[in-house]
Amino acid sequence: MLAGAACVSFPDAPQIAAPPAFLEDRLRSIDGVDLPTTVWAADDPQAIVVALHGMNDYANAFAMPAAAWASRGVTTYALDQRGFGRGPGRGRWPGAPTLKADLRAAVTAARAAHPILPVYVVGHSMGGAVALAALGDEESLDVDGVVLAAPAVWGGARMPLFYRIAINLAATFAPGKTATGERAGRQPTDNIDVMRAMAADPVMIGPTRLDAALGIVRLMGEAWRASAAAEGRILVLVGEKDEIIPPDDVYAAAERLSGDVTVKTYPDGWHLLFRDIARAAPTGDAADWMLRDANG
Repeated sequence: MLAGAACVSFPDAPQIAAPPAFLEDRLRSIDGVDLPTTVWAADDPQAIVVALHGMNDYANAFAMPAAAWASRGVTTYALDQRGFGRGPGRGRWPGAPTLKADLRAAVTAARAAHPILPVYVVGHSMGGAVALAALGDEESLDVDGVVLAAPAVWGGARMPLFYRIAINLAATFAPGKTATGERAGRQPTDNIDVMRAMAADPVMIGPTRLDAALGIVRLMGEAWRASAAAEGRILVLVGEKDEIIPPDDVYAAAERLSGDVTVKTYPDGWHLLFRDIARAAPTGDAADWMLRDANG
């Protein structure tokens, strides 16, 4: 039944044309394509963050935590990843190799712009899956640490077989058809004001193409598999009330990680940990963790 899924393919990684660099309001990636970037700059930076948003979101996902981090000496570069927000190819799945290549480009650009400062990646949901998948690659991810906030690891063997068959068939025969996900009835956060603002924000993506839905499912599966190979200094943030990515799957992925791994659990945390009503705790914990060495 899954044979038809072979017809669904996504772009290969971009070809290297020039060294990546952060310009005034964008990342110029390795192939010369510009990704809109929002920067929250600290007055006296002690650490640098490359921030990756979740599915259908964009850089504004980090407006709340990045402002708090800037006040503590952390400068954040939040990307609009390809296919999302103000980025190129809006609404179309860019492929996991491209997302990972852009992450590596952003890290290289951050190192070039801040050569003496530690560089971290903070990935939320889909962004966490991109970071985790990159960590699991043979090519190293040149960072001082990675924060995985509610990482999207509900894929591959962790997702029920029926779901995988259904999305593969749907994306094969109707790739451009869109779905809203409203039937799932899942709530991403307890912050109703944030939910209303997201719903009214024209930069957010609403209905999702079925081939893009298949793309995120495949990425989640890759992230799950990568958790067995990924190692380094890693902070995993888990909301016990998360209705989007099952907390048990995040815990299972965290147990497979190697290196200096810390897991923080928030009983009042939902999926949008950095935008929940109780966002102060995960926001502060991430800053404490990133600034540990800077503060002695």
